[in-house]
Parts: sequence; structure tokens; C-alpha cells
Amino acid sequence: MSDTLLAIVHMCLFPGGAFALLVAMFFKGLDRRVEARLQRRVGPPLVQPWLDIAKLLTKETLIPKTACRSAFLMAPVFGFTGMAVCAAFIPVPGVYAGLFNMGDLLVLFYLLPIPAMALMLGGSASSSPFGAVGFSREMLLMLAYETPLLMILLSVAMLVGKALNGGAWGAEFSLLRIVAWQQEAGSLGFNPAMLPALLAYLIFLPGTMGVAPFDIPEAETEIIEGPLLEYGGPLLALFQITSALKTFVVLGLGVALFFPGTISDLWPVNLLWFLLKCLALMLLSLTLVKSATGRFRIDQAFRFYVTVPTGLALLSLVLVWVL
Repeated sequence: MSDTLLAIVHMCLFPGGAFALLVAMFFKGLDRRVEARLQRRVGPPLVQPWLDIAKLLTKETLIPKTACRSAFLMAPVFGFTGMAVCAAFIPVPGVYAGLFNMGDLLVLFYLLPIPAMALMLGGSASSSPFGAVGFSREMLLMLAYETPLLMILLSVAMLVGKALNGGAWGAEFSLLRIVAWQQEAGSLGFNPAMLPALLAYLIFLPGTMGVAPFDIPEAETEIIEGPLLEYGGPLLALFQITSALKTFVVLGLGVALFFPGTISDLWPVNLLWFLLKCLALMLLSLTLVKSATGRFRIDQAFRFYVTVPTGLALLSLVLVWVL
């Protein structure tokens, strides 16, 4: 099988495409269920995300008269395509090594902001004043949380690069080699130098997923979903699917960066172990946080991200340099 055909299979079936969507929608349903229980509510059934998508697909697609039609239609497609490609890069330790062998960490860094860019594109194209406010908030928030993410990735790449080069300076941006090195030397999540970076990544997750307290661009009680206000039907369903895929991507990336260990030689066991680690990461960094917090103002969120997680990620960079 050619490399191109193999890449398409990985994007459409496993670990991207169908597999990523099934896992992500299950995680979305479980997240809503656990959040409801924590708030002493019954909550929706686990299949509620699928029911929401099915209902939206039966609705008519309405486009505002004053909207930029082409940009309005292309925004959700742009976001979905970016995440579908991104999911294929996520390695599943003991099951799937990854799509490429070099530089894929940098590729992921450039692909991860695509859903936020799609939201900004859709909000600005809708001609709604609420969409314009959501656009500005999304842009400012993205600039804030991308900085610590870059430092986190650099910390991991530099530590593994130094280890592979015998202590000489270097950076390893291949997720395949990063995961392979950790399976021999131990997970970076237990490395003292990487603990600040791990904490920074946990703080990065709710910001990039747009959940409380960082759901500022789509604040329902303030700007009525902001960039998504004018969307409905299949286009809104595509945005929701993109959000679900991004959940799988950022959780899978966190596992690959910090906890990629395996517990068996059998791939079904390793696959289940990978999903359990993703689930634990989601409950810790997303579900519990949004269940217990209100919403930040955009200035508060920006200051928080450029100080706390950025400082933690910078601390890991310094520790990697010193140690």
C-alpha cells in the first residue's frame, strides 16, 4: 500500500475519521453526564451528542442576506478538514505509531488552531455584531493559549532531543521517537523537570476547547453563542463534530507527550489503556474545571494565560536547560 493511500486510510478510519469521531462523541456524552451529576442534575443520555447531530442534519441551512456566502459556508468545512487531518497524526502507543516520522509535532502545532480560525472566519462572515465580538474574543484568547503550548512542545522536544543526542543540544519533533523514547526511559509526566509543563498543558486544555471558565467567545448569556449565532442545520452540526474531534486530538496529544506507556503486548489492551488515559485527562482538566467555575472576562483570561501556564511552561524549559 502506498504512503498516500495509507495516510488516507488513517485519516478516514483509524486513528482519525470514524474511530476518532466515535470516541470523541462518546467522550462528549460522558462529559455532559458527569458534569450534570457533579451539579446534582440527572443529565442527558450518553447518546445525546449523536441525537443533537442527527436533529441538526434534518434542519434547513439558512444564510443571512448580508453574510459573505462563500466564507460562511466554507468556515465549518475548513475547521472539520483540519481536525480530520490532525487526528491522523495522534499516535496510539502499542497500536499505531503515527502518520509521519519527522516534524509531526510542528505540524500539529500549526493544525490545532484551525477550529478557532474557522470560528473566527464564520463569525466575521455572518455580518452579526455578536459574531464580530466573538471573533475578537476568540482571536485574543487563541493568541494567549498558543504561547504556552509552543513552550510545552519545545520543552518535550528539547528534553528528548538531548537524551537521544547523548546530552548534546538538540530538539526531537517526531512524535514516534518521543513516544518510543518514553517507553524505554519512562513517561515524561513523572519527570520532575516536566511537571510544570504537564500542569501548563492541563490548563491549556479548557482554553483551546472553549469550555468554562474560558468559554468567552461563545458566551450564551452575553453574546448568544457569538460566532455560531447565525449557524444552524448541517453547518452547525459540522462545527459540533469539529469540536468533538478536537477533544480527541488534544487529549490524545497530551497522552502521547506525557503518558504514552503501554501495559501489554496485545493491541486491544493497549488501545483500551490509551482511551482510559484520555478519559482521565478529560475528567480532570475539562469536566471538573467547568463544573466548578464561572466564566472569566476576556481580559482576565488573557492575563491568566500569559502569566500562569506560560510561566509554568517557561519553568520547564529552564529546567531542561539546567538539568
